[in-house]
Amino acid sequence: MNADLAAGWAQRLAERLEVLASYRPSDLLMYSPATWWRLVERTNGELWPLPALMLLAGLAGGALLAWRAPDRAAAATPARAGIAALIAALAWAVVAFAFHAQRFTGIHWAAGGFALAFALQALLWLGAARWVQPVSGGGARRGAGLALLGLALVAWPLAGWPAGRPWAQAELFGIAPDPTALAALGALLLLQARGTRARRWVVLLWPLPLAWCAWSALMRWAMDDLLAAPLAAAVLLAPLAAATARRRQPHA
Repeated sequence: MNADLAAGWAQRLAERLEVLASYRPSDLLMYSPATWWRLVERTNGELWPLPALMLLAGLAGGALLAWRAPDRAAAATPARAGIAALIAALAWAVVAFAFHAQRFTGIHWAAGGFALAFALQALLWLGAARWVQPVSGGGARRGAGLALLGLALVAWPLAGWPAGRPWAQAELFGIAPDPTALAALGALLLLQARGTRARRWVVLLWPLPLAWCAWSALMRWAMDDLLAAPLAAAVLLAPLAAATARRRQPHA
């Protein structure tokens, strides 16, 4: 009797696993590529000139993190990091409300949950503004952070040009979720906590941008969008760069 029961459980488990294995990323995609790009274009048009202002703010925040202050200006580095964190908080809040809650919800049932998650991330960045400072030294972590910022703030808005998409469909930091999440990962690689207690807070900033990049990579893969590749690479390489730096500087 026990053998028959175990065999029955094994058969049902095998059937469920077979059903799960039959799913593809395209089964989770609730919109066509054309619908997505129309949404991006409509968002940019309805919010203009906010997209340009958010991009300028992102470039300013990136410059604050990229600039390596001389020794006499070292005391100002926490302030620069705090300003960059506040810009990140603003960007996540705008995407939460203006993109997910007001527009993406029209084509995706989970957009309301995305809006709440992005709003929470904005609050976390707001709280982290007083606890972060730029990383010291160079190395792979700083290089990876700068590369991600360049990808998010410069390369991502230009990515549609080779594909023949109009400039109105450019995905911009602080308006579209993907460049916002990528820029956050870049910023996290260029920032460090000011003390052990603050480190616990800063760790909370990592999961959502990583999860969003992974999710979006799947969606873009389903749309046959080549931008899935840099998103997937960021999910793998950003934590690796951070972990490598931590091992080299265990007391930082």
